[in-house]
Amino acid sequence: MQRKEAEKLEYKKQYSIKTDEAELIEVEAFIKDYRHFIDHAKTERLSTVYAEGEAIAKGFKPYTPGEPLKAGDKVCYVNREKSILLAVIGKKDLSEGCRIVASHIDNPRLDLKPQPLYENSGISYFKTHYYGGIKKYQWTAVPLELHGVVYRADGTRIDINIGSDPEDPVFYISDLMPHIGKDQMSKSASEFISGEGLNIINGSLPIDEDGGVKLRVLSILNEKYGITERDLITAELTAVPAIMSREVGFDRSMIAAFGHDDRICAYPALRALIDGDIPEHTSVVMLADKEEIGSYGVTGLGSESYSDFIESLCASVGADFLSCKRNSICLSADVGGAYDPCYADAYEATNSAYINRGVVICKYTGSRGKGGCSDASAETLAKLARIFDNAGVVWQVGEYGKVDQGGAGTVASEIAHYGIEVIDCGVPILSMHSVTELASKFDIYEMLKACEAFFKS
Repeated sequence: MQRKEAEKLEYKKQYSIKTDEAELIEVEAFIKDYRHFIDHAKTERLSTVYAEGEAIAKGFKPYTPGEPLKAGDKVCYVNREKSILLAVIGKKDLSEGCRIVASHIDNPRLDLKPQPLYENSGISYFKTHYYGGIKKYQWTAVPLELHGVVYRADGTRIDINIGSDPEDPVFYISDLMPHIGKDQMSKSASEFISGEGLNIINGSLPIDEDGGVKLRVLSILNEKYGITERDLITAELTAVPAIMSREVGFDRSMIAAFGHDDRICAYPALRALIDGDIPEHTSVVMLADKEEIGSYGVTGLGSESYSDFIESLCASVGADFLSCKRNSICLSADVGGAYDPCYADAYEATNSAYINRGVVICKYTGSRGKGGCSDASAETLAKLARIFDNAGVVWQVGEYGKVDQGGAGTVASEIAHYGIEVIDCGVPILSMHSVTELASKFDIYEMLKACEAFFKS
């Protein structure tokens, strides 16, 4: 065999970069929409509201379990305001299975403790408990927004959104100045600041000449929202970076934003579903909560709520639920870790994902010895590869890093628990779980094309 013929046998990654002018216009239009979503839906509650609004505008209707459904019907079901399930009934009987894209819409963040408010040395603070895997030192000296809900003693609900508007105040966690930081700098990165040290500054003016900064903060909260300190106990408030998405590079080819993981997969899945035609197989999008802490709770994918939704759809069209599960396939749509040459020692270059090379398929994630992963079969991987190849979707395979370096989890194991074929597929990103993450515009767009191809299969 000649060299040129032999070279055709090699596997080479493709580029997701577009050069056609018309396609570039499509990419930029989609990225504009995505940036609006990621800038205005920074928590799972806000993401759920956003997704429901987009779906309703496209003709989806709230789903009532048991109502009869037919091909072409579009329904959505909101689970306790923190997750949403959407479906378009396909032409084929649901017993032949459905096409599911499951993604998560929660992000690493700082949650306020049940009794958060205190004063020290003339400064008022919120105590926090961090949520998900973060590098704690990254959250100091960063402007923060506050979101969530407060229920007053009389049951009245107050929605909180402070810091997202440019005219709003923001909040802040202080850091130690380097001039006197000798002892701090001698610590390991995980010890630069403790979990108990992530205290958010929320005020500094006393209520009168005798002091009382905390009292002044309480008076402001009472005047504006009618709440007392007791109401904070039953509140659900969370702090996220008050940072808007930005284009990165002279070529503007990348997007930096808070919370790409995993709204960067959730939004393309949503758009592929709500903008699509009537599919052959029933198409389902699950936007779940709690992935960052193990998918537990009634809104996490470990809950029966998601399986119940599929079972209810089967009942609505008279299909066999067990047959539906056995014949279904799911994309666990979660980001992959892109190879970063600045930290090459943590990666195995041959089996890493790269930016501008399309969506990354991860046969398994997990930690070290594949701990905690579902490990998709060769049949599942081959099936997805054919779907993408036939649709011209640019894809690659990748792992999270060197075998003994660590790893990550996704919702794949929860989907597999239901007896549904599942494999991980998402956008490769840099600086995962940092306050600002980085991704290629073209890879984000390719995730849209991947979801569209999957739903059409």
